[in-house]
Amino acid sequence: MIRPDSEAPGPDAAEAAHTPMPPSVQAGPMAHAILRVARLHRMLAGQLLRRVGLHPGQELVMMQLWDLGPQRQIDLVRLLGSDAATMTRTIKRLEHAGFVRRRPSPTDKRATIIEPTEASLALRHQVDEVWAELEECTAGQLPEERQAEAVQILEQIEASLSLAATRHAQETGGPTAPPEGQAGHM
Repeated sequence: MIRPDSEAPGPDAAEAAHTPMPPSVQAGPMAHAILRVARLHRMLAGQLLRRVGLHPGQELVMMQLWDLGPQRQIDLVRLLGSDAATMTRTIKRLEHAGFVRRRPSPTDKRATIIEPTEASLALRHQVDEVWAELEECTAGQLPEERQAEAVQILEQIEASLSLAATRHAQETGGPTAPPEGQAGHM
């Protein structure tokens, strides 16, 4: 929900949204628009999550743990389309904040199980509210049918990018793209 005490976007915000593209990016108007939107979305998510003591990406880990229960760290990497180093840093920060605990896997000595703490359960409702507010801000005045259309288009773009990233990785020997629907970032 948008807070009544929050300021309405000023003329600078509206002007920035309609600034003409610089000539150097005119060859990729869609890529440029996605970069601008992603930057603003992450910035707003960061502002909203800061109220509950989290950084963007940490809430995604917590949501997985709340919904699925304790998980191996490698499974969180796969579920969220992350990499092992980023996930390790994220888990360490969440552990330091008291939201998760790590324990050795009883069945695999190489694996670590990550589980939410009791303290994190109190955070769950706040994270749900933050996500609802982020969704409301993202959708703006779009009618529900346009929102559904936007989600479908974004899913098609994600599929195209995932396919291209996989093809590129195969050609260059680089890392492959996460499965569709799992291109999260920490």
